[in-house]
Amino acid sequence: MIFSLLLIFFSFYVFKLIRGPKLNLPPSPPRLPILGNLHQLGRDLHRSLRDLSEKYGPIMLVHFCNAPTLIVSSEELSSEILNHSDFLDRPRIKVANTLFYGCTDVAFCPYGEYWREVRKISVLELFSARRVQAFRYVREAEIEEMIENVRRCCCQDGASINLSDMFVNVANNVVSRSALGRKYVRENGGESFGDLARKAMELIGSFNFEDFVPYLGWIDVLTGFNERVKRTSEAFHFLLDQVIEEHRRRNYGDQSSKKDLVDILLHLQKNGQLDINLTQDNLKAILLDMFLGGTDNNATTMEWAMAELAKNPNLMRKAQEEVRRVVGNKPKMEEADIDQMGFLKCVVKETFRLHAPVMLTRESIVGTKLEGYDIPPKTRVMINTWAIQRDPKSWERPEEFAPERFVNNSVDLKGNHRQFTPFGAGRRGCPGIMFAMAEIECVLANLLCWFDWKLPPGQAVEDLDMSDAFGLVIRKKVPLRLVPVIRSR
Repeated sequence: MIFSLLLIFFSFYVFKLIRGPKLNLPPSPPRLPILGNLHQLGRDLHRSLRDLSEKYGPIMLVHFCNAPTLIVSSEELSSEILNHSDFLDRPRIKVANTLFYGCTDVAFCPYGEYWREVRKISVLELFSARRVQAFRYVREAEIEEMIENVRRCCCQDGASINLSDMFVNVANNVVSRSALGRKYVRENGGESFGDLARKAMELIGSFNFEDFVPYLGWIDVLTGFNERVKRTSEAFHFLLDQVIEEHRRRNYGDQSSKKDLVDILLHLQKNGQLDINLTQDNLKAILLDMFLGGTDNNATTMEWAMAELAKNPNLMRKAQEEVRRVVGNKPKMEEADIDQMGFLKCVVKETFRLHAPVMLTRESIVGTKLEGYDIPPKTRVMINTWAIQRDPKSWERPEEFAPERFVNNSVDLKGNHRQFTPFGAGRRGCPGIMFAMAEIECVLANLLCWFDWKLPPGQAVEDLDMSDAFGLVIRKKVPLRLVPVIRSR
């Protein structure tokens, strides 16, 4: 029976090859029927794709089972794709379709009038400079609570802190209060938004048959994947329905400084200030997008930054000296102080360069040409930002953590420089850059200001594990544990 099925699949595959149009496709590694190139890809996909690109070139076609995917490892081609109108779509995957009500969020929404409107709302209303500044009180309160928790740990002589968990917690709390108005923790044995967010991120980054081999989608039922997606989606939507109804019953009037993102969206919806009709499902999709986008990415970047500083004690001291010089004898750091912390900003940029949090994805809207190659419509595109930002053609000492490379350097985080696009670029670049940077810089500055940091007893700098793990976010494989020591003045 199994042999017969394999024979049918193989015959179908050969038939497609014979009957398919003759296109000048990009170079591609040899592939197997059904599996495509999966046998050539390791667990660390970003590294496997870089290795393949060194053999087949900076633009190549890799088949994830039956899904042809254009892999781009060149800054020139990356810039062209990110700014090209033919590549404004994102692949529509099953998990995103379920979680975000048919991809009516910002990140996965198909390009069109609806996407343009929700993107405009994000840029002008939700993540504008004025709005990010208005949420300063949230960041200050959550960071102050974090600092107090660290101080209590200092009383336990030599006790280390799991910074990985701490960063996830503070990122969840900041985005929860900013987006939803308060922290939503576990109640009566249920799951918090943070719990569900981690499950959702894992599901989005997981393999499923329907996305890559549609005629084998029934296997997702047998493995329980569909049921996990359904449960997570229903739990999220139940909580978001509660949040929205709570907000409908309250009224902050014109006190915009007290409004969270739910308030803003409901106000726009109620007053007819939109060119589209936002349903309750649309609101939930947008809010869920904001919540997921503002947690793991930020927490992972903060963890990598502290890990690199712990690995490079001289850089740690340099960053601490700058932060403490700016703050002086003040009992509390102000966000305005961070504008004077040039080296800290370089540390954050270098963290984004060396540890790009995600691989950027696009999908071709129509058939087009790229570098003389034919790119069929609906071709998935994966830009290996991790490889581009470690390319020795663009960066000196590419594998070394060297924040000083950004001193007196005009490279920014907004995708204006093609060799450095951690937040993407073009019309589908991340709208939450300012929100993310305000949180990341403020958390790191406070940790460096008020504490010295040591490795756990018995661990040497050279023993610090800096290996990463591929997923929707490329995170540190081994959680970072450091010992805090209250700063001596």
